[in-house]
Amino acid sequence: MLIEICIINLEFSFDIHFGFVALQVIWAIGISMIVLGLLIWLPFNVIFLVGLIIVFGHNILDYYEAGSTQQPALWYSLLHKVSIYKLSPHFTLMVFYPFLPWCGLMILGYCFGKLFLKVEGGKRKRMLILIGSALLLLYFALRYANSYGDPLKWSTQKDGLYTFLSFMKLMKYPPSLLFMCVTVGLAMLFLAFTQNVNNRMSRVIMVYGRVPFLYYVLHFLLIHLFSTMVFFARGHSTAEGIYEGKELPNFVIPGEGVSLGIVYLIWIAIVIVLYPVCKWFSEYKRQYKDWWLSYL
Repeated sequence: MLIEICIINLEFSFDIHFGFVALQVIWAIGISMIVLGLLIWLPFNVIFLVGLIIVFGHNILDYYEAGSTQQPALWYSLLHKVSIYKLSPHFTLMVFYPFLPWCGLMILGYCFGKLFLKVEGGKRKRMLILIGSALLLLYFALRYANSYGDPLKWSTQKDGLYTFLSFMKLMKYPPSLLFMCVTVGLAMLFLAFTQNVNNRMSRVIMVYGRVPFLYYVLHFLLIHLFSTMVFFARGHSTAEGIYEGKELPNFVIPGEGVSLGIVYLIWIAIVIVLYPVCKWFSEYKRQYKDWWLSYL
C-alpha cells in the first residue's frame, strides 16, 4: 500500500508534492493481502465461504449505488465505489480500485491454490476445464438474464457485432461478478491446455511471470519517462505538464499522442527492454531465499 502511494503515484505524476494520489491495483492487492493474512487462521471451509459471499454477493451493492445521488463516504468508496475526493485545497484522493471485490477474488484464489496443488496431470486438467466451463456457463446465463452480476446492462444494437460488444462490456472498476466469471473462466481453460507447454516462448513468458511486481513498477516508470520526453520535445513547459488539480498522469496533454500502431511498438519495446532486468531478478530470486524477496 505504501509503494502504491509513494512509488506508483510518483511514477504517474512526477510530482514530489503528491497533490493528486490515486489508489489503484497495488493498493487493492496490498489491503487484500492484509485481510487474507488474518483470514488464513480460520478453517479452510470458512475462508472459502467468505470468498464466495464477497464475489457472488458484492453486486447487491449496485442497487444501492444506482439509487444514490450523493457522493458516498470515503470508507464506502474504498470498499466498492470509484470516487474522487478533494480533501484539501492542495490534495485530491482518487479511489480507482475499490478493494472489496478484489479481496474476495484473492481469497478464492488462495483456496484454488490449495486445490491446484492437490491434483496433477489429467486430474488437474479436468479440474481446470470443469471450473473454467462452469464459470463461463454462469457468465452467459446471468448476462443473458441481464438482471444481476454487473451494473452495465447489455442491449440489442444496430448489428450483431455491436450487440456482441454490448454483451461483453463489463464493469472492471470494481470488477463485477460477471467480469470475474468470464476472465477467470477463460484463464482456467487457457491454463488447462498450456500448463505442460515448455518451449522458448513459454520460458520467456515465465520470466515476467516470476517477477510481476518488479515489471509492473518499472514499466510504468519507463512509459512515463518516454511520454515526458516527447512532451518536452513538442515544446511544452513544466507549468503545462503539472498544475494543481490535474488528474494523473502529468506531462500528458489529451488529444496529443501517436497512432495506435506506434503505441503497440512502444509497448513491445518496453517489454523487450525490461526482459534482461526481469531475467536477472528472476534468477536472483531462485538462488537466494531471503525473506524480503518473496514480497517482490
